[in-house]
Amino acid sequence: MPDWRPVEVLLVEDDQGDVLITREAFDLGKLRNRLHVVGDGEQAMAFLRQEGAHAGAPRPDLVLLDLNLPRKSGLEVLREVKADPVLRTIPVVVLTTSKAEEDVVRSYRLHANAYVAKPVDFGQFIRVVRQIDNFFVTVVKLPYQGQRP
Repeated sequence: MPDWRPVEVLLVEDDQGDVLITREAFDLGKLRNRLHVVGDGEQAMAFLRQEGAHAGAPRPDLVLLDLNLPRKSGLEVLREVKADPVLRTIPVVVLTTSKAEEDVVRSYRLHANAYVAKPVDFGQFIRVVRQIDNFFVTVVKLPYQGQRP
């Protein structure tokens, strides 16, 4: 991925408090990415497929996905993304309040790239978001996604 290009991150989150905290974490960390937010699973798939109101959306380099979403669950979104040959290379980090072992197992069976339980503490939440950014943007080599062919 070219160093000059901002990293496009799609946050799929219906809780406005968590959206605000995530935005603040990105702002405080001065992270070099652009955060796009959708509030349910159907919007997530429209964004990823660049359909409807999201026709001009950039292709995300990383998806932060809550499991508990309206209209289409996070697990359904994960299943669709990883089954789609065009989308499956996009890393998906499940970022959710659930610590249930069954959610962890199901997420990894559906090929989540990571599963992170959201910390309740604001400071810890910011550290977690920065660690996700550091790992997926700085440490690992991701394929350059660019716009959909």
